[in-house]
Amino acid sequence: MAVEEGQIITGKVSGLTGFGAFVDLGEGRRGMVHISEVANTYVQNIQDYLVEGQEVTVQVISVAENGKISLSIKRLLPKDVPVEKPPRRDPPKLVWQGAKRKPIEPGDFDGMMSRFKQVSEEKCGELRRSTDAKRGGRGGRRGK
Repeated sequence: MAVEEGQIITGKVSGLTGFGAFVDLGEGRRGMVHISEVANTYVQNIQDYLVEGQEVTVQVISVAENGKISLSIKRLLPKDVPVEKPPRRDPPKLVWQGAKRKPIEPGDFDGMMSRFKQVSEEKCGELRRSTDAKRGGRGGRRGK
């Protein structure tokens, strides 16, 4: 039986890639469903929608002269049915909170200045260490 454009066929998913899924159509024929033709919504990870060995119904989009068969699952889905999106896999958001320090208590001016000087020196030291690490060491001059 020849595969023709527009034909609806049932096959088994034989392989998944980052760009789509390969489907065995029987009789030694194999086609590919591009990731954009899997669902009515944006598909970031095809493994959220398909698994190897899963039976799927596909529509033939085109058959190239070299024998490549392009398939679509999306074209057989109803367009007015809302699509349930898979759960997002966003990494947890990390917020830098800085070094934990004692809360500043109101006091005399000299105490406040000494704490400011200490914090300032700590920050300058951290900055110096990070810049030295990026330069590749301490104090060496270029072009001596």
